[in-house]
Amino acid sequence: MSTTIPQAFVIKWDDAIRLAAQQTESRFMKAVTNRGDIIGESFTINNLSAVDFAENTVRHGDTEWSEITHSTRLGVMRDFYTALPLDRNDIPKMIVNPVTGGSYMQSIMAAKNRKIDQIIYNALRGDIGSKDGATTYSLPVGQKIAHGGTGFTKAKLIQARGLLRKNEADEETGEELFVTYNNESLMDILSDVTLTSADFMATQFLQEGKPGTKWMGFTWIPYEFPIISAVYYALAWAKSSIHFGTGYQEGKVSPRPDKKDATQVSMGASYGAGRQDELKVVEVAFQ
Repeated sequence: MSTTIPQAFVIKWDDAIRLAAQQTESRFMKAVTNRGDIIGESFTINNLSAVDFAENTVRHGDTEWSEITHSTRLGVMRDFYTALPLDRNDIPKMIVNPVTGGSYMQSIMAAKNRKIDQIIYNALRGDIGSKDGATTYSLPVGQKIAHGGTGFTKAKLIQARGLLRKNEADEETGEELFVTYNNESLMDILSDVTLTSADFMATQFLQEGKPGTKWMGFTWIPYEFPIISAVYYALAWAKSSIHFGTGYQEGKVSPRPDKKDATQVSMGASYGAGRQDELKVVEVAFQ
């Protein structure tokens, strides 16, 4: 009998690298007007106002021109960069190489996709300036549903849907509608018996534990937007309301002679987004 046999036991080291829990894909790219590659420090978003179709009351009278307003907004490009190093002396000491295995680049790509969604979310809620810098367009109070000390309720969702219909910014005018939800709004939905009482709603919400792909005219997008002063801000919008552009994006794996030939995995990119029309966006505040 040997009581020292455990000294000969071996350890099976993991031969894979797995990403920690995180959002890895862009959720919002499918919900924007993608302007593609942008050459320049910014891009413009051109708008035309509505016009009236006037009654003709004078036969052979003089032509009277109507007035139409042209306006141009400016989406500003912003630059981003991330790099991860791996010392070449460390490689022989590892079972799995996070560079050749792609783990470092996967992690950077996930960070890039989260940044894209953050840019789009902020552009939906934030201000955008005119091309000449003379005007700043902000989301008006009429497009904001106050939290009222309550959570994400059916009444607020109906109100958001109604505002988009009132503004002719829904499927009747060829728009595709989207709405965000986070963990807090999901719990509110699952706890609201008025939303989950019907048989088909119970199946959709309680069994799957999430809103369906499309419900109440919206495509639902999960996104963990931040809490600001104890208030969350969900957004409902029409696809054409937000424009997104890419200046460049490039990933590299290269040696760094200035860092003792360490291998560097890096990505640089330039992105910009801007709101085209405030009447196509509704902010839903809740607690």
